[in-house]
Amino acid sequence: MTVPISTAYDYFIDLQARIVAALENVDGSSFQSDRWAREEGGGGLSRYLEGGAVFERAGVLFSHVQGKTLPPSATAHRRELTGRSWEAMGVSMVLHPRNPYVPTVHMNVRLFVARANQESEEDVFWFGGGLDLTPFYAFEDDVRHFHQVCHDAVEPFGVGKYHAYKEWCDEYFYLKHRGETRGVGGLFFDDLNENGFDHSFALTRSVGDSLLNAYMPIVEKRQQMPYTEKQRDFQAYRRGRYVEFNLVFDRGTLFGLQSGGRTESILLSMPPMAAWRYCWTPEAGTPEAALSDYLKPRQWL
Repeated sequence: MTVPISTAYDYFIDLQARIVAALENVDGSSFQSDRWAREEGGGGLSRYLEGGAVFERAGVLFSHVQGKTLPPSATAHRRELTGRSWEAMGVSMVLHPRNPYVPTVHMNVRLFVARANQESEEDVFWFGGGLDLTPFYAFEDDVRHFHQVCHDAVEPFGVGKYHAYKEWCDEYFYLKHRGETRGVGGLFFDDLNENGFDHSFALTRSVGDSLLNAYMPIVEKRQQMPYTEKQRDFQAYRRGRYVEFNLVFDRGTLFGLQSGGRTESILLSMPPMAAWRYCWTPEAGTPEAALSDYLKPRQWL
């Protein structure tokens, strides 16, 4: 089959614009735009905010890139595709709020196409993506709201989709060397093509469109909560774990670097400030210690 790239392109561009408009409305600041080109093929549009009133750093990135040979991270589970040319596009975003009571959020939706190299082959496509929440001070009602929206986004596409993608998220966003999840999870899926392009694309759109409903009510509820430097210090400490995951485990980061991607865009997902402490643990009974109860897979609904 010939994959309808233009249809996906139009959706991803529109999704980026809608998310940026909503964030600008909440923050009161305008996003900067950086349009870039990739030497091997394609390019993208990075929309970003630094030092906003609500978001200390926010990146909402669109990319549409091509390459001559699939990188190792893309063929690790698909050896039969080794050597094919490829095309990828999608929207990836990470928001790092200033207030420690507002959680960090990540969302990514993408389409990948391995091109046929000869007439006997066909293009192979797959969608992937998800969204996940990383609080510093966890509020159970916020977490349940986030997961309810995640559930409602994917369950129409098959009974059990939410539980399957939630479990996948818990397993993927896990820091093995720390023995903890990155946050409270959400959805994660990859290699989606089993029911054809239209069905897979519709599910992917539903996930992308769910971000604002899942996250913005939490921002509006928590952004005015007073905080001290103690809470900011703990936020920086927990942001360190976010950095560890992105640099050690994240397949998107590895793919971007292995495929000669744009370093500035890839690393825009990093928090503006983070901290590490030697053998530090929060005092028992404190709100900081309570976070550990949330950093393990559990059922939220």
